[in-house]
Amino acid sequence: MIFLALALVAFAFVFISNPVAAQAVSSTTTSTTAASSNAGEKFLAAGLAFGLAALGAGIGVGTSGSAAIAAVTEKAEVRTTALIFVVLAEAIAIYGFAIAFIILGQSA
Repeated sequence: MIFLALALVAFAFVFISNPVAAQAVSSTTTSTTAASSNAGEKFLAAGLAFGLAALGAGIGVGTSGSAAIAAVTEKAEVRTTALIFVVLAEAIAIYGFAIAFIILGQSA
């Protein structure tokens, strides 16, 4: 867990600490160059959106799934309620998948 936090801080330090200055577009630069550089950022954003959502869903399903199994073994009547909690955690991955498609579907 500490490694993940340190990796996140290092990522933020590397990419956020370098300010980006706006540059004027020259007449020789075509729009395909700007679109191709923007496409790489879209793929990165979509991958991060789905990857982090899947990571969160995996943690949530692991936690709620083990608790659901323990609860159902003690009391069978809570099966439906336990299933709802597991499904709610899994929905996080579906939201990330939808956001990734929205990001990739945006036009430049």
